Amino acid sequence: MATYDGVIEAVGLTDWCSVEGAGGPMTMEELMAQARGETEAPDVNLWELPFPSLDALNQSCSVIPRTRDMTDAVEQGFLGIKDALRVVLDPITTPLGWMLDLSLQFFQAVPWFIMIPFLIAITWFASKSAKVTALVAFSFLFMAFIDHYVYAIQTLSIIFVCTIFSVVLGVPIGIAMSRSNVLQRGAIPVLDMLQTLPTFVYLVPLIFLFSVTESKLYGIAIILYAIVPVIRLTDLGIRLVDKDVIEAANAFGMTSWQKLTRVQIPLALPNIMAGINQTIMMSLAMVVIASLVSAPGLGVLVLRGIRNLELGVGLVSGFCIVLLAILLDRSTKAALSRIDASGR
Repeated sequence: MATYDGVIEAVGLTDWCSVEGAGGPMTMEELMAQARGETEAPDVNLWELPFPSLDALNQSCSVIPRTRDMTDAVEQGFLGIKDALRVVLDPITTPLGWMLDLSLQFFQAVPWFIMIPFLIAITWFASKSAKVTALVAFSFLFMAFIDHYVYAIQTLSIIFVCTIFSVVLGVPIGIAMSRSNVLQRGAIPVLDMLQTLPTFVYLVPLIFLFSVTESKLYGIAIILYAIVPVIRLTDLGIRLVDKDVIEAANAFGMTSWQKLTRVQIPLALPNIMAGINQTIMMSLAMVVIASLVSAPGLGVLVLRGIRNLELGVGLVSGFCIVLLAILLDRSTKAALSRIDASGR
């Protein structure tokens, strides 16, 4: 007698559960039990009573679907709308794929003796910090010395494009959220989901929508994962602008656009820059995961170290990723400090 047979009989569902053709293929456990000659499930005492889950109830009522029936229905539902989703997403995401490919080609085409001084110059211009500039110079020269320069520049290229897309999309969304409480209440659950969803899960539906060879596959995953901080901090920064300043702007007869561009965004810029800093860090974290779906860069070496059990390759490439993360973090924070100083 199955565990919940008595419950099914007590609520009068025996006839409903005995409908022919219900259920599905037998599980391996059921096949093994049949091979051993066990035609009925063993009695279970109260202490060992399982939770009335789908699988447990299915043993007593074959009409009730099993867990694998539910997951199969979800899969079939997604596959049913896959073509329609691809028709909509393909033209929207094609520019992302183009930019990723062009950026990779450009970063790799520029010789190291031009690219490294260029990155050092940008760092000095943005941070005006000798320590940060020296860190950037040392990091890239070190990675070039150990033949990791090409991988590092590929990673930097992907971060560059995905950060641009995240900022271009995230800042307007954050501004719209700051101006509408209804939009904010609707967007926060979506942002919470994007921020808490495991990184590997981003790749699962995208693999079914796009080819693994398409660069936009990992580009979309990186942007979805990294866009959340810049949206949240843009919304927060604009909402934290002093109400007295807004009243003064109204007194001067400023339009909504003038208040946004001349008052709110400049005062919220430190928060927005902090969001961009976090977006860069999250992009770097996701680039490593995206190497599972053909994303180039240092993540490829980490993946090679795991697959081939090459401890040295994995540790050295992991150290290079940490080095890249530190220099990106220090550079953006130094630039943020300059913005704070100029704001004061």
